[in-house]
Amino acid sequence: MIIVTGCNGFIGSNLVVKLNELGIKDIIGVDDLSKKDNLANIAHCELAELLDVKDFENDYLDQNKNIDQVTHIFHQGACSDTMEWDAEYMMKNNYSFSQKLLELAEKNSVSFIYASSASVYGDGKQFSEARENENPINLYAFSKYLFDQLIRQKINESKIQIVGLRYFNVYGPNEAHKGHMASVAYHLHKQLEKGDEVKLFEGSDGYEAGDQRRDFVYVDDVVKVNLWFKENPEVSGIFNVGTGKSQTFNEVANSVINFQAKDQFNTFPSPKS
Repeated sequence: MIIVTGCNGFIGSNLVVKLNELGIKDIIGVDDLSKKDNLANIAHCELAELLDVKDFENDYLDQNKNIDQVTHIFHQGACSDTMEWDAEYMMKNNYSFSQKLLELAEKNSVSFIYASSASVYGDGKQFSEARENENPINLYAFSKYLFDQLIRQKINESKIQIVGLRYFNVYGPNEAHKGHMASVAYHLHKQLEKGDEVKLFEGSDGYEAGDQRRDFVYVDDVVKVNLWFKENPEVSGIFNVGTGKSQTFNEVANSVINFQAKDQFNTFPSPKS
């Protein structure tokens, strides 16, 4: 049995799809079922059980329900909105819930593989997994950073596999529900799909228009990394998950344009901070 939190979300749903393809259907899916816009992501998937996060927290985390049959927890669920500034809400969802889930995993000798974020590096230029490179600049990044610090304190003494995966800029199927938090590639694709020209941010911070760079990684590759750790339980740690090289927004725009066989894009002013 496998637990997948955030199973209706972008990465979580793609993980469930791949697990099903591998013949794994004994999955307890956990998500906020009050949100209807992402249910379609797993409508075609097979799960042993689908639980609302509040019910899961009450039954499994607070009441210590038996999970003897569970071998792995893939913790993909989180509030990932970088514009969210309700600290109590963010810390409850991204830190306290994760802490309870880790305690459940340790108590039951279950592998714990969780989603961290490359946002912990802030605007830094170095992205190796070291404390001196970390400088979170929003509440989401800070919540991820704090949980990573907790893991660093525990990981060498823990008797279970613990893996933190710092995702860079993930794109691919099942991200429509993310709205303004969806990937650049998704937004460019939707602009062209509607017959619009591609719009990119104007230049800023020394970058020309569209020359801002990010490490874009396809969601299938992110899923493969998660499953690699499932098959290698002796490996623990905090790891970056990206391609290892950056691309400009212009390059992404041109790739989308070529895919859509269209050839126009323009720039618009960056939002004021």
